[in-house]
Amino acid sequence: MAGHEFGSYEEFWPYYVAMHAKTATRWVHLTGTLTGLAVSAYGLARRRPRLLLGLPVIGYGTAWPAHFLIERNNPATFGHPAWSLRGDMQMIRMMLSGRDAELAATAGKWLAEHGHQDRSV
Repeated sequence: MAGHEFGSYEEFWPYYVAMHAKTATRWVHLTGTLTGLAVSAYGLARRRPRLLLGLPVIGYGTAWPAHFLIERNNPATFGHPAWSLRGDMQMIRMMLSGRDAELAATAGKWLAEHGHQDRSV
């Protein structure tokens, strides 16, 4: 979503979560990131440096299409790359600790406050 300016990561976070309002998008991010990490870790363990590209290639290669095909929005990475990476890590930590419902609530609240209909699934 173009045109959003944020003064801090804390202001950006609800927007970031809202751009991942659909459960499927969050799970695609989680799966792509963890798969990319596994490939990169394997590359480190086997001293195969090319496999270190697993994280960005697999991670972004699965996450970005989810935005276009599932959410029907643009990845927040395009406008806020550093905060998006931090947001992705925070979102994944929350999902792995069983807090996906909290993410859905944050997304729904941001979307409602900004005049968007609830898109969560």
